[in-house]
Amino acid sequence: MHSGNVIFTDLHPKTSDTRQEILAGLAQQERYINPKYFYDEQGSRLFEAITELDEYYPSRTEIGILSQNAAAIAAACGVNCVLVEPGSGNCEKVRSLLDAIAPKVFVPMDISSSFLREAAEKLGSDFPWLQVHAVCADFNTHWHDMPELPAGRRIIFYPGSTIGNLEPDAACAFLAHMGEWMGADGGAIIGVDLHKASDRLDAAYNDEQGITAAFNRNILSHVNRLLDAEFDMELFAHRAFYDSDKRRIEMHLVSEQDQAVRCNGSVLKFHEGETIHTEYSYKYSVDDFASLAQRAGLHLSQSWVDEDKLFSVHYLQKGPASPQGL
Repeated sequence: MHSGNVIFTDLHPKTSDTRQEILAGLAQQERYINPKYFYDEQGSRLFEAITELDEYYPSRTEIGILSQNAAAIAAACGVNCVLVEPGSGNCEKVRSLLDAIAPKVFVPMDISSSFLREAAEKLGSDFPWLQVHAVCADFNTHWHDMPELPAGRRIIFYPGSTIGNLEPDAACAFLAHMGEWMGADGGAIIGVDLHKASDRLDAAYNDEQGITAAFNRNILSHVNRLLDAEFDMELFAHRAFYDSDKRRIEMHLVSEQDQAVRCNGSVLKFHEGETIHTEYSYKYSVDDFASLAQRAGLHLSQSWVDEDKLFSVHYLQKGPASPQGL
């Protein structure tokens, strides 16, 4: 699809691959669903509502960091880069940087086709000078299937502390893969939530309005459509807590009674209190994230942190750090 300054390419995963992945997770002794399945159209809209909650500090804090440091971030990116945002959602955060960076092309990637198309069209309308090449894909598996992009220095924009959804070894592997994809002269702008007091984090994932709970449960609605299943969202409770030793938020759905759920032609049995794990969100110190990046063959060339030390944004490049450090 091509419309004005917006191109849309659909590389959405095959239904068979999606079913296999979800069923494999639900068959584990400790059942889980990959958090990428939060983001159907309804899930994407619920997450957008979460970002506006008083309790949920990450989004507004990160946008503040990006806005206040846009010129410095743009200087790191260089002129006429190809700016790629995996998991772009509503494309809200990149708006803080577009005028400063002025990329040759912006490539938002998201797994929710309709939500991505709407966001890309709105962005193209609001920034008529910007070439937008939106790609509907699972960025975890489609790095090498990307459509041909204009030549230029690739900068990957990965905000929202999405890197925290991966366990540290997997995050290291993802960063290494990212480093290969951005090339020797490229870079990455990555948002990372910082380790902090448990009460602040627990409140952020257990808002009083119950929007995070609705977002968590909505993953079952998405699974119902993908697997021809019959999960009753009302029979699963939202549970989220911060494990300060492992420095991660854990999010689960808890079966509120013994139940049998029809799923993909068979039946899944749940005991009361049994959980489906839906998300980790690891928190880092700046030094810890620098060490993680170093393991992946990258280094933090610059870092920006808000005055309350809630959140951080980093510019990564390939290779070891310079003798001067950050």
